Amino acid sequence: MITFLKGVLVEKHPTRVVLDVSGVGHEVFVPLSSYDRLPRKDEECTILTYDYVREDQHQLFGFVTEAERRVFVLLMGTSGIGPKLALSALSGLSVRELKAAVVEGDVKRLSSIQGVGKKVAERLVLELRDKISAGEALEAVAGAAEPTPANARARDAVLALTALGYKQDAARKMVQHALAGKKPPEDVEAIIRRALAGR
Repeated sequence: MITFLKGVLVEKHPTRVVLDVSGVGHEVFVPLSSYDRLPRKDEECTILTYDYVREDQHQLFGFVTEAERRVFVLLMGTSGIGPKLALSALSGLSVRELKAAVVEGDVKRLSSIQGVGKKVAERLVLELRDKISAGEALEAVAGAAEPTPANARARDAVLALTALGYKQDAARKMVQHALAGKKPPEDVEAIIRRALAGR
C-alpha cells in the first residue's frame, strides 16, 4: 500500500496532480483544500496518499495534511460514500467545518456539499459523530486551531465524563451547558461537578 509520494510536481490542476517519483509519473486526485497548499509546478513536494484498489480500478488520492486524510478515510467508511464524494466533501468544506457540522448535526450545511443530499448528510451525522474524538469535536466547534486553556479544560472534562460512561455527544452537551453564560471554572474538576449537578 502506498502511504505517501515524494517527487516533483509536473502537473497541477484543481482536482488532480501528477508527481514524478524517480521517473515514474503518478496521477493523484486531490481535494481543493490540499491543492491550495501545494507548491508551484516543477517543485518538489510530499503528498500523503490513500491507495484505492477495486477489481476495476486503482486510484491514488492525495492530501497535504494527515487531518485531511483521516477525515477522507472516515467519510469512506460511511455507507454510500465513495472516494469521489469524500473528495467533494473535503473540497466543499474544510476539515474543521466538516467535523463541526457532523458534531452539531448540521444536516443543512452537509447537504450544501455537491452530491450530498439530505439522506446522505443525515447518515454522515449518524455514522461519524461517535468516531470524532471529544478533543477534535471541541476544537472543531470552537473553531480554534490551537486550543486555549479554557478549551483544553472543557475538552478534558468531556473526556472525563466519557470515561465515567456518558456517551460522547451527551458529555459534550453537559459541558457546554455547564459553561453557558457563567464564569468558566478554573479547573477541570469544577467543570465536571457543575456538569453533573446540571443533570
